[in-house]
Amino acid sequence: MAQDRLNPLNDYLFLKVMGEKGDEEQLRAFLNAVLGREGPEAIETVEIIENRTAAAEVAGDKTSILDVRARTGGGERVAIEVQLKNLGNMDRRSLFYWSREFSRGMEAGQDYREVPNVIAINIVNYRFLPEVAEFHTSFHIREDTHREVLLTEALEIRFIDMVKFRRAERDIRKEPLHRWLTWLDRESPWSLVEEVVKMDAGIRKAEERLAHVTGDKEVLRAYQMREMALSDWTSGLNHAREEGEQKGEQRGRLEGLREGRLEGRIEGQREVAARMKKRGVPAGQIAEDTGLSAEDIAKL
Repeated sequence: MAQDRLNPLNDYLFLKVMGEKGDEEQLRAFLNAVLGREGPEAIETVEIIENRTAAAEVAGDKTSILDVRARTGGGERVAIEVQLKNLGNMDRRSLFYWSREFSRGMEAGQDYREVPNVIAINIVNYRFLPEVAEFHTSFHIREDTHREVLLTEALEIRFIDMVKFRRAERDIRKEPLHRWLTWLDRESPWSLVEEVVKMDAGIRKAEERLAHVTGDKEVLRAYQMREMALSDWTSGLNHAREEGEQKGEQRGRLEGLREGRLEGRIEGQREVAARMKKRGVPAGQIAEDTGLSAEDIAKL
């Protein structure tokens, strides 16, 4: 079963398990784990906002964005995106989707103070922010000099780096987020996945939902199309990179050849100049015939 386990971080599958009506229980548990909320601060209810039909054709489009959107009982809006490929634009991309979600929360004539806060959560499967060791980072707007001064709570953008998480020391006994990321990570040992499923009711619900949706042939077809689209994207990038490297090597060889020919010509001119100098030909004449400078001729 472990060997055949589908990838929960396939963004199409993540949307089916966490972002459709009926997925509220596991989404609420996941959000509490990411945001570190428990006790009186815990999110008690969520409303899932379905913003697209996750059909196979959509999943097969490698440029499509399959994000999970929701509202919490406290009025916050949440957007979750899974990005498995590094397109080099995740910082601005996340800010763009945060701003779009923020503007969606505004109604005509509404007081700005009533516009809901927005939390953007990005799960990336590549090394992000290499200067930061932690796999989970959180960003707000703060004053540059007085870091304790927060301009507003309206903006919160989080990144979860799965590459760093795999290298981190896990504490599934105490940390709910560690349990969730263990379950989401296809590379986790199946015995560990089974353990976190037993430990956490929200993860157990997500595992049940995963088993249910992947029993649908249409869902499986869409999942496979999404995997193929991501593979095609990677292949395209690799092909472009290899092509660039080959052209670079060709340019390097041509430049080397030109340099070699130039060096050969110069060396030949030096030999001719040396013979002329040995026969007593004046330096001015040697320079005119060979193109060498008077300084080069003097060194011969």
